[in-house]
Amino acid sequence: MKIRGGCLSARRVMKRIGILTAGGDTPALNATLHGAASRANELKIELVGLLGGFNAFFDPRTPHVCLNPLFETIPELDSTVGGTVLGSSRRYLDVTNHEAIAGAEERVKRLGLDGLICIGGDGTINGMQALCNIVPSVLAPKTIDNDLGLNYPGEAEGVLGSSAPGNFDISRMINYATPGYATAVYVATWGIRRVRTTAESHHRIAIVEVMGRHSGYIALGAAYGQPDIILLPEQPVDMEALVERVCNIYTQQKNVVIVIGEGIVNAKGEELGASHATTDPSGNTILQGAAEALRTQLVELIGDVFFQQTGRVDTAARAIFTRKVGHTQRGGRPLKFDRYQGSQLGGHALDMIVGGESNSFASLQWNESEGFKVQSAETKLLRGKDGVIHARRVDSSFYDSERLHISQTGIRYLVPIFSDAIGAGDVEQIRHSLFDSGNLQDEYRSISVAMERRTETLD
Repeated sequence: MKIRGGCLSARRVMKRIGILTAGGDTPALNATLHGAASRANELKIELVGLLGGFNAFFDPRTPHVCLNPLFETIPELDSTVGGTVLGSSRRYLDVTNHEAIAGAEERVKRLGLDGLICIGGDGTINGMQALCNIVPSVLAPKTIDNDLGLNYPGEAEGVLGSSAPGNFDISRMINYATPGYATAVYVATWGIRRVRTTAESHHRIAIVEVMGRHSGYIALGAAYGQPDIILLPEQPVDMEALVERVCNIYTQQKNVVIVIGEGIVNAKGEELGASHATTDPSGNTILQGAAEALRTQLVELIGDVFFQQTGRVDTAARAIFTRKVGHTQRGGRPLKFDRYQGSQLGGHALDMIVGGESNSFASLQWNESEGFKVQSAETKLLRGKDGVIHARRVDSSFYDSERLHISQTGIRYLVPIFSDAIGAGDVEQIRHSLFDSGNLQDEYRSISVAMERRTETLD
């Protein structure tokens, strides 16, 4: 394993570096762009933003924007605003598509790029792979799913780690957390707390579905919302044990809140939410309706009699309802944690390019003595024996399968991220801007309009 703390010893003379954002949007993309731009200003390097992710390399016009003319970051690039001023897409370069790669090489030369920073997740690394032989390319991680990384060195190659309670060493995790994750958990947590008051008022059972695909990190973090039960994709659902737990809690307090990751599976390993076997352009299964599928089973297994005996609700169908937190987890103002760490990773990614790195990624590490620090690592660390980068799963030691809830090890993992995740500015922004009377009169001004004015092409 190679984790490097510095990368400037072999500094290259570079004048122009490209940067793009790919895959799904997250709250911290602009912060990562801003960090890269700030570092480029210090090193007197021009930073060129490629519009629309890897789509820019398929377009002969290759729309792009200089993010730091005269080594000053453009005002449109605001680290407190979610999303990306560059736009994004889920289209990627395939190493077997020689025509597309040849086109990308020609456009890289015409742009005069000395290096490329790609901000994204596992799909972005795969797309970046095709460019590494054309131009030095590195990744700055982003994903709300927090699934880019390893639970311990060697995991991707099948090396077994210790998941026994108390034995998991969180300081050995590769890429401890990804920018966007903290804000997504914040949004999910507020959603759960709001649903709780409805469940209490009407004596209902609420099933709240959060994002994360096949990784349960958002559901795990949603423990901050104090749900009664958490179901992770990594832990097959034992319906008998779940029904027993739900009934016990409902009997005691007349309401239950269940949080589920969208990729939960049954005892046979079948995804409850994969009602349609379709995928997005990145090859990810489109998960639809895990909460509704679970509700259908609970209605049938618990039955009406149980609720009628309580004298509160007459049918199971009336008692159990579902809510999706949905795409609100991916947008909006990033929390302080995501802004700061995203900026650090963006700046470090630029240093990696200047220092001679390629086919590497900036990694956010943590240990108890030093806290969070940014290092660099080779992307091959993340690849399995099949050459594929698989989503990091929540380690079994993070979950208490008897209580159907977060374990003490899981709590130890979350605390460094969230103990100081919210800044004073985050609170003040809500207080001063949300109900500003100007919002009632002023039309929304899309940043896309301002960026369009700055856009250049190769024509």
